[in-house]
Amino acid sequence: MRTSPNRILATVFGAIYVLVGVLGFFVTGGVDFFATEGGLLLGIFEVNPLHNVAHLLIGAALLIAGLSTVPAAKAVNTTVGAVYLLLGIVGFFIADTALNILALNTADHFLHLASAIVLLGAGLAADKHAPRTVTA
Repeated sequence: MRTSPNRILATVFGAIYVLVGVLGFFVTGGVDFFATEGGLLLGIFEVNPLHNVAHLLIGAALLIAGLSTVPAAKAVNTTVGAVYLLLGIVGFFIADTALNILALNTADHFLHLASAIVLLGAGLAADKHAPRTVTA
């Protein structure tokens, strides 16, 4: 099912997150890997090198799943959506602490929550009749 909402969404989000991960390195020169404050991507999203690597890994997982099968895309969308939901909520509480090793700011929290809603929503609601197993 090439027109699966989950595959399309995973592919698009994956490509965007890989791009964001790469672009993040252009604004984090001289920033420590685990710095609690980082460079500003697009002038509003705070990132550090660890945050960039996380974007690259998440983007790669989404992209691979999106280019793979519907069940893979559903699973990765649901998982990444759930993680982003947790990160979006927890981020508000750790932003000004030493636990903020991803250099998160308020714009990041809202972007993570928006990503969570879209990915988790698609992962849980779309492609209800997709096969659960991959056949050769």
